[in-house]
Amino acid sequence: MLKLPGNEAARYVQAFLGVHVTRLRTALQDKDRGASAVELAVITAVLVGLAVAILLVVVKFATAQSTKIANTNVPNPAGG
Repeated sequence: MLKLPGNEAARYVQAFLGVHVTRLRTALQDKDRGASAVELAVITAVLVGLAVAILLVVVKFATAQSTKIANTNVPNPAGG
């Protein structure tokens, strides 16, 4: 058998693409599989709500810390 350079790679790519084509055909036939748009919208809304809650906590903490820094008296190193 003649061994050509890249022959193994070509067979690998052919097998790889063959598997993915088969999976794509199966997915197209099974139209009711996967998450629906409503489920994705609910998940997105929950994630956005969590992000806003975390943002509010961070902003509140940063504001409190900045107030503490602004009210701190720094001693003059020159003694004056």
